[in-house]
Amino acid sequence: MTNRPDGGLDSAAAGKSPGDSVGPVTDGEGPAGPNGSAPGEQPRTGRDLAHAALEAAKAKARERGAPPNLRRGRIGGGGTGQHPRRRRWSGPGADARDPQPLGRLVSRLISDSGWQDTMTNARVFGQWARLVGEDVAEHAQPVTLKDGELTVRASSTAWATQLRLLQGKLLAKIAAGVGHGVVKRMRIQGPTAPSWRKGPRHVPGRGPRDTYG
Repeated sequence: MTNRPDGGLDSAAAGKSPGDSVGPVTDGEGPAGPNGSAPGEQPRTGRDLAHAALEAAKAKARERGAPPNLRRGRIGGGGTGQHPRRRRWSGPGADARDPQPLGRLVSRLISDSGWQDTMTNARVFGQWARLVGEDVAEHAQPVTLKDGELTVRASSTAWATQLRLLQGKLLAKIAAGVGHGVVKRMRIQGPTAPSWRKGPRHVPGRGPRDTYG
């Protein structure tokens, strides 16, 4: 309200009483209702506000170039997904989370790690006395097993000859104990011959002698 030079009031203020107040200037839609709703609309509930906040967050994520719907999955749950898996208890039937026998778990570990050949070779050495018999095991010991060839060292030349005669029967016993194809042939060695060479200078001799035993 302004004063004119003649002492009258401005026409803009005419017709208004001193108690009238000027309301806030809006963009033509009128004053906002409660909770940010427009006049004549139902007030927004907490669920509507939460939905609006979620949509705004998704829009910001899209602006940054990140997918808005990716969620971190559970450990071992197969990565990300729309619906995270809930923990469930095993039912009355068989379940992968049920307690398992130790032998089955060890067999699965050996299979997954590719240790079958190593374990089979170890069985030949560990069960040697049971496979060939106590008598033979007392005078013959396995040394190496490579590519199906088992090297056996006899305690004497007489036992080396005996093992060569029994080679077929020994192979059959080993196959029955650890499986076919594990030991395909045997290489029999006599006892390690002692050396009589002394010092850096020597002359050729007759070679290793018989052990007479």
